[in-house]
Amino acid sequence: MQCLVIYDIPHDGTRQKVADACLDYGLQRLQYSAFAGNLSRAHQRALFQEIARRVRRRAANVQLFPLDEQSWQARRVLQQEDADGPTDA
Repeated sequence: MQCLVIYDIPHDGTRQKVADACLDYGLQRLQYSAFAGNLSRAHQRALFQEIARRVRRRAANVQLFPLDEQSWQARRVLQQEDADGPTDA
């Protein structure tokens, strides 16, 4: 089942630990604090427990959304590079 993990974590080290956990579970980074991938329900629970362990008592807002195939296929994505290319300062 596809899942989406998003988070807002102010502490740099903790934020990196959560990103590493997502990568360890095979999720792909969509944005700086957003990952998605295919995880069984058991792996979703295990990942969330691992994230909780890595966050410990630090401030964090972590959300995991399981998405059925229909919802995943209905997503819309806009990704583009700057049409003018890099700018010189």
